[in-house]
Amino acid sequence: MIRSAAVIGAGMAGLACAARLMEAGWRVASFDKGRRPGGRMASKTVTAEGLSFTFDYGAQYMTARDPGFVAQVAQWERDGVAARWPAAGDAAWVGTPGMNGVLSHMAEPLAPRWSMHIRELVRDGQHWWLVHDAGREDPYDAVILALPAEQVPALAQPHDPALARLAEAHPSAPCWTVMLGFGTRLSAPDIVATGDPIDWAARNTAKPGRDGGEAWTIHATPDWSRRHLESDTASVTASLLRAFEERVGTLPSPAYAAAHRWRYARSGKAAVGAYARPDIGLAACGDWLLAPRVESAWLSGRQAAEALL
Repeated sequence: MIRSAAVIGAGMAGLACAARLMEAGWRVASFDKGRRPGGRMASKTVTAEGLSFTFDYGAQYMTARDPGFVAQVAQWERDGVAARWPAAGDAAWVGTPGMNGVLSHMAEPLAPRWSMHIRELVRDGQHWWLVHDAGREDPYDAVILALPAEQVPALAQPHDPALARLAEAHPSAPCWTVMLGFGTRLSAPDIVATGDPIDWAARNTAKPGRDGGEAWTIHATPDWSRRHLESDTASVTASLLRAFEERVGTLPSPAYAAAHRWRYARSGKAAVGAYARPDIGLAACGDWLLAPRVESAWLSGRQAAEALL
């Protein structure tokens, strides 16, 4: 009998889970409150002062060490949506033409429903109903929560308090990210790791498949981000620009400067892989259930699917 599943969250974990269930012949619907593929693998292109800049402003790269994920990344390379980035290490890869290229590729056959915020889960006999702003969905046999740990308890608590407690015990660390575009190439290495307040800075235009002007992404450390979590974007941009200049030397005035606050950036580490209750058709997946890496999100999604299968 063909079974059905709703996957809430269309990031790496959710898409990996949905793809595996579809391979097994399930009818799968994918939902995400975002407007497009990306999530914490977000990329964007902007124009300023007549120049075009492309930024990866979430995850900067992904590692591939698990044999299954190595094979998957190799397939993405053949599909033209991933490439090696040796500057970040021998096992480092990036999506092309941006980090979100991989997710866009994964999402295409799954056709997620974007801008869909699932507010509540209702268990009715052997089925699950999803409640959202426009009403509720037809019933599903299973539901998979592919969400940051902070967003799991509200949906899970009425049905599985143990899952809610597990999520509450593994919160994410925040991260302020600043994007800088310059009219000239900076005299700096492609990757700058500095310590507080800057955890990582990278020249995005040094990555394979990137076009456009001199684009830099700066990630603040988790501690600095916590201390300034409610600061305004202008003051965050100024602070991290100043810290970056102290590290690499005098900078030209940027043609483009903007900040993005990630409340849920680096995940916790439950180290359980995935969570599944096949008896009631409920599962959860995400990097927070394994380790804070893109690879971990993919593995967790696959493991959640296998547990239900």
